[in-house]
Amino acid sequence: MSQRNLTLLTDLYELTMMQGYFKEKDANETVIFDAFYRSNPGGNGYAICAGLEQVIEYIKELRFEQEDVDYLRSTGLFGEDFLEYLLRFKFSGDIWAIPEGTVVFPREPLVKVIAPVMEAQLIETALLNIINHQSLIATKAARVVYAADGDGVMEFGLRRAQGPDAGIYGARAAMIAGCIGTSNVLAGKMFGVPIRGTHAHSWIMSFPDELTAFRKYAKLYPTACILLVDTYDTLKSGIPNAIKVFKEMRGAGIPLTFYGIRLDSGDLAYLSKKAKKMLDEAGFTDAVISASNDLDETLINSLKIQGATINSWGVGTNLITSKDSPSFGGVYKLAAIMDRKAGQFIPKIKLSENAEKITNPGNKAIKRIYNRESGKIIADLICLEGEVFRESNSLLLFDPIETWKKTHLAPNSYTMRDLLVPVFKGGACVYSSPAVMDIRDYCQKELNTLWDESRRLVNPHEVHVDLSNDLWNMKKQLLDSYHFSD
Repeated sequence: MSQRNLTLLTDLYELTMMQGYFKEKDANETVIFDAFYRSNPGGNGYAICAGLEQVIEYIKELRFEQEDVDYLRSTGLFGEDFLEYLLRFKFSGDIWAIPEGTVVFPREPLVKVIAPVMEAQLIETALLNIINHQSLIATKAARVVYAADGDGVMEFGLRRAQGPDAGIYGARAAMIAGCIGTSNVLAGKMFGVPIRGTHAHSWIMSFPDELTAFRKYAKLYPTACILLVDTYDTLKSGIPNAIKVFKEMRGAGIPLTFYGIRLDSGDLAYLSKKAKKMLDEAGFTDAVISASNDLDETLINSLKIQGATINSWGVGTNLITSKDSPSFGGVYKLAAIMDRKAGQFIPKIKLSENAEKITNPGNKAIKRIYNRESGKIIADLICLEGEVFRESNSLLLFDPIETWKKTHLAPNSYTMRDLLVPVFKGGACVYSSPAVMDIRDYCQKELNTLWDESRRLVNPHEVHVDLSNDLWNMKKQLLDSYHFSD
């Protein structure tokens, strides 16, 4: 990211609106924008937020070069005074965000931008592009890892990703969500994550016979000897030849530290059970049986139910593209404008005939509420910045739409924490992104705060995102004020 100037990675209307603000409004007017999403992808019960590190890199490098301004001038849409302003442009605002790897839910701000209106408007497109993509892939990967039920999942999707960036940052997101490694070597270098792989059918086919190919591979990689056994005949040729090579390695005194087979076609449940029986009878009871071939969480779950003996999963296309749910749906909406004379933010709301598309106004914070005894999430509470809650007091939660649905939490029965953390203050970055593997560890702890009912793959329990009483009243007053009579 830092080697590329992505300032023009934006929709045209961001720039035309910027010029409008420049000419028609106070260009330094401070506003608040919230980036959030409306529904969990893939019918999931939660999402995993990811991409913040790349947002930080983007903001740090945000600048208009002379060639950018020259290009914009060539469009004939922009005045010289505005173009001159762009040459001096620098982000000077504040950004708050939920840390990467956190479990998140619909309608709560993943990122809050407090900045002059022109600056806040410009960053919309790139911010959504980055957060939407990585959060989508992280959420998909979390589903796949959950289905694998403790088995290792490797991300193998680079060749099927929609371009290099999708492959690189998709691999990063998949690692955050729990994959144990990626086939993507560049991602391994960039993010310090484990790289894994075996060999292709072409390796087998390039030698006179399968056994010779296996022997050559075992000689080269004795400590990572996973042999692809389905090039010719899995049960009659591939597995017997793999067993022969493993016996030769053992006979030569080579430690079998990480070895096994990979299945890439056929009935994986049937073949894995046959393979396990053959390997066990040959004395290789700890051999890895890995599988690939268009896997996703649904197929992995089905194979588990069928008693497949696979204990390592290579997941590619369906993960890296989130094939069944290819978009995250994040949006970026204006929530407040600073009234300089009053010295306070004036809340703003977007109306819609669809209740879910009505935005939550004002300068907001998010409180996560946990059951004190179990540590599991009870709900998230969106409130106004500055609201104070004490765990020693009782707490009433209510659905912001179906308000008769209420939950009463007794004093000291729950704990709370703030989700949004400061990332930029006055244009300066005040946040240090953890290493990807550290985010991965944090994400696993986050996932463990979900009830099992919220993690299931089909019809998961909804974790409620409620509004504080003060925020709900503010929203209701704004809705009432926009009531139009015939």
